[in-house]
Amino acid sequence: MKKKKKKALPEAGALSKELGRQEVIPVKLGRKRYEKKLLALQAELCALQEWVKSTGQKVMIVFEGRDAAGKGGCIKAITERVSPRVFKVVALPAPTEREKTQMYIQRYITHFPAAGEIVIFDRSWYNRAGVELVMGFCTKEQHRDFLKNCPYIEEQIVKNGIILLKYWLEVSDDEQERRFKARINDPVRQWKLSPMDLPSRQRWYEYSRARDMMLEATDIEVAPWHILRSDDKKRARLNLITHLLEQIPYEHLPMKKARLPKRSRKGAYDDEATMAERRWIKERY
Repeated sequence: MKKKKKKALPEAGALSKELGRQEVIPVKLGRKRYEKKLLALQAELCALQEWVKSTGQKVMIVFEGRDAAGKGGCIKAITERVSPRVFKVVALPAPTEREKTQMYIQRYITHFPAAGEIVIFDRSWYNRAGVELVMGFCTKEQHRDFLKNCPYIEEQIVKNGIILLKYWLEVSDDEQERRFKARINDPVRQWKLSPMDLPSRQRWYEYSRARDMMLEATDIEVAPWHILRSDDKKRARLNLITHLLEQIPYEHLPMKKARLPKRSRKGAYDDEATMAERRWIKERY
């Protein structure tokens, strides 16, 4: 009797018919394969870092998206192996009473990059286009003014030599619900639930309309929005970093090979004995 051939697993992007429509069946991305690809991309980010430092370039990256869209995980993947002196992450808290009286963009401008810096905004001035509108923290007039003025401000940012990249992470309804439930039930994730998270879940379509208005008004040629599917966290991180690297015309600079000098014996003494009676932490592991 002939053995039946096992059906081969579909490749990523393979199509199937379900309920009369075609949809993509993603192949599970294994941890080893993910980590290998991520490490290669992180090495490129290190090369980008050296180029930015050497050339004095200024880069600004804006991350926006619904709550639980995966912004934090993407930012961590970008910054994991680079210098925090070059890659600076800005995640501002709610504005103070004083900041509420300032020009809206004012508190963000102070964090813009200087020469040789890459600033990553984990949420940004686009709070006014999303959470502030939906939760009633700004008036409709303030929202309209923001959408009207934002393209002009961003044009000026780019004209002043800053590379501005804007990313919107798009998470599905089902996946957002799954992530919220995971946060509620996991004690090491509960800190991720902000006071805005659960109300945002109720107002899904209000956030959708706010997103649509924001993209319609601020997706401009000099500073376009790049939309990233983020249901699959591993793929989202790889796709985002790959795209980010493609947007910046960096070059690999030659690195000087470091030489480890020999330790000098000048002034030698028993420097371990002087530490013997200090308050050492008990080695429990």
